[in-house]
Amino acid sequence: MSAPIQKSAAKTKAATQIVTANRLSDGVVVYLAPDGGWIDRIDSALVAEGADALAEAVAAGKAAEAAQEVVESYPIDVTRDGGRLKPLRLREEIRAVGPTVRPDLLRPTGV
Repeated sequence: MSAPIQKSAAKTKAATQIVTANRLSDGVVVYLAPDGGWIDRIDSALVAEGADALAEAVAAGKAAEAAQEVVESYPIDVTRDGGRLKPLRLREEIRAVGPTVRPDLLRPTGV
């Protein structure tokens, strides 16, 4: 798995952002939750609106990295679409919904 491309705050497109990472124990894509934990559902992620809220969320991600809960935490731009959170970048949309292959084409477990 390649490391996510880090973005500077100056290159962000949206006022609404969330923090994402990969869970260290199994590599699953996770999002910072309002309670400070990590969840695998993007719609339940902590929404950081504004520079101060984003700074706090990013700091929580870095603290979770230091505690070896997650790896490569970083903020992503999102928008609200019909009450749901939708990443603005295709890469993050794919990470949110899972693999882009058809399930019937996956190899059986253990192969």
